[in-house]
Formats: sequence, C-alpha cells, structure tokens
Amino acid sequence: MPYRDLPPCGGPLQRFARGFADELARVGYTRGSAGIQLRWMARLSGWMAGEQVHVGELDEALVSRFLQAQDRSRGQRLPTVLAFGPLLGWLRSAQQVRPAAVLPPGPHDELLGRYESWLASDRGLAPRTIGRYLATGRRLLAQSGGNGGRVLTGGQVTGFLLAEADRGLAAGSLKGRVGELRALLRFLHASGEIPAPLAGLVPAAAGWRDARIPPPVPSADDVAALLASCDQATMTGLRDFAILSMLARLGLRAGEVAAMETGDVDWRAGEIVIRGKGRRDDRMPLPPDVGSALAAWLSRGRPAVAGCRTVFVTRHAPVRPMHPNTIARVVMFACSRAGLPAMRSHRLRHALATRLLADGTPLPEISQVLRHRDLATTAIYAKVDMAHLRQVAAPWTGAGQ
Repeated sequence: MPYRDLPPCGGPLQRFARGFADELARVGYTRGSAGIQLRWMARLSGWMAGEQVHVGELDEALVSRFLQAQDRSRGQRLPTVLAFGPLLGWLRSAQQVRPAAVLPPGPHDELLGRYESWLASDRGLAPRTIGRYLATGRRLLAQSGGNGGRVLTGGQVTGFLLAEADRGLAAGSLKGRVGELRALLRFLHASGEIPAPLAGLVPAAAGWRDARIPPPVPSADDVAALLASCDQATMTGLRDFAILSMLARLGLRAGEVAAMETGDVDWRAGEIVIRGKGRRDDRMPLPPDVGSALAAWLSRGRPAVAGCRTVFVTRHAPVRPMHPNTIARVVMFACSRAGLPAMRSHRLRHALATRLLADGTPLPEISQVLRHRDLATTAIYAKVDMAHLRQVAAPWTGAGQ
C-alpha cells in the first residue's frame, strides 16, 4: 500500500523520498520494513547535506563513510552497506547516481565465460552446479599465470587435487572436485586450449560406492508432524505446507521445487512438469492432496509479482523467486516447530523411497518415481530398509553373555 506519512527528510535526497516510498510499496515491503529504509535514507541525506555531497556522488563507498561517522557509543545496531542496496539500486535505475563499480576483467574471465556457456549448453548443468565448477576452474587456472590453461601439465593438475585433499575435504566433496577438474580439462582440450587430453590423468578419489549406511530417514509420523506444523491460516503456512507436500509426496529435490512455474501444472489432466537435472523435463501425476495444497497457496497465499512465474516466492520484500537453499530452510524450520532433529530436504526424498520399498514397490518403479537415470542410484535405498536387513543379518555369537 502507498505510504502517506514519510519520515522528515532534508538534504539532497529529499526530492526522492516519495518515489522511493512508492517503490518499496510496489515490491512488497511492509510498512514497518519500509519505514526503516526511509528513516535511514533521511539520516543519510542529512549527513550528505552536512558534508556537502551531491546525489550524483552517492555510491557504496560513500555509504560506508556515512556508517563509520555514526555514533556507536549508544550501542545502536547499525545497518550494513548492503542494507542500502534497495535505495542505491532504485536511484541507479533512475540514473540519478553513478553505476556500481565494475571490477577490472581478470586474466581468465574470457576463457571462464566460454567454459560457463559450455557447461550450460553442452552439459546442461544447473546454475548452482556451474558456480561450483567455475570456482574450481578459476583456482586451477590461477596456477597457470596469464596463459589460460595452455601451460597446464599433468603434474600441476595432480598437485592441485592433492592440495584440495589436504584442505580436509570429505570423501564425497573430493570426488566432486575430481569431476569438476575432469570437466574443465575436457573443455580445455575440446576448445584447443591444451594440446593433450589431461582429463584421464586426474586420479580418482579414494572411496567405495555404497560403503556406508545412510542416516535414518524420517518416519511417516515424522512427515505428518512436519506437515501439521504449518499454520495454514497464514500466507507462510500455506506456502510451507505446499512445499513440504511436494518434497514428501513427490520426492522432489529442493532445486526442482524452486524451479517450478505456474504453467507447469496441468490442472485438467492432474499432471505436473518437473524440471529435473540435465535439462530433463518429466511429466508426473499430481496427487489430489498435493494439488489441493498447491491450489490453496496459489489462490489464497501467493502475492502477485509482476514478471515472476515461479510458484514459490519469498515472504520478505522484495518478493522474488525462492532459492533452493531457501526451500531447504523451510524443512529446517518445520523440524524445529515439530520438535524433530534438523534434517536436509533430501531426507524427505529418501523417506518416500524407503516407504515405497517397505510397501513392496519394485526398485525399477521407485526409480521411475524418483526419476533416476541409473537403477544403481535407486539401489542405495535398499540399505535403509532395516527391517529386512535384520532378517538376513547373522546373530552375534556373543549375544546374551
């Protein structure tokens, strides 16, 4: 809603106060949150007047100077420079202040840009995964100076991996690093940056597939408690109930829930499109209870956001699509409300697979539900069927002594 009463604001930012207030209302700030933004805008404007600073000089460095000049003796909690991002962003969109500072290009930016495009187009990786691959590639290329990857040798690659192992990475993380290095080296060879295929020289990380029992999965009662913890009389409760329903009933990954768009639901056919790994889209039946949870959120809870098609959006302004990490935090908060140990969102996927296995569902059918490409990936869930494992486990000869 528009704001009628603005905090007193003198100085060079005074003429922008009304427009900024309207912008905060447009993107969904509550009256209280917008009031905080406007009060700090007024204080910044007053300081700028005293320092004789013009609006066109405003940037992050100037905001930092302003915050350093504030009185800290009263124990007042000061905002960070990041908190002024909405104000600076709005002023920049109106071309009232200078653009954000741009870092000078690094020696490998052009090469990494092509690598990023290759990961997206040829490998079909998700943005989060691409970010991890780029970070590893940037660290490796830093060893080769300004010559891109053209001076890389097998010894450098092995040395880099050993250095990563010395950082104390877990076996799973180290295996991921091996995959990231091999992907970069394949790209460098395919693009002519290195003459020899070095990917095969990357040693495999030690570890045995399926060597450990996964942690316990939530029971059916635990899942019911998570769903019951959502207060569906509130917008947040409607949203969280729909998210938890999709995770628990469909076995979706957090990223798949975050990527879901309003057009992915075919209400007439009772189906839903899942945007999975590797640019793979799968059409799945939509259970009635999950459909009801989605319909309640979309009709009674989800705010209208111009240009936003994702089903799930944040509750705090500016309202925007939810990140997969935010989807995961929904599960964490639900665990806290339900009095359960904290768990990752992926545990609900495991719980679905375990329940289907206990009900006698064959592994190939479970693989279809979870949309696994390799049946060996689904087979891991057979290890968590403790009831059946106890039946085949040999009794301990020392029992009862």
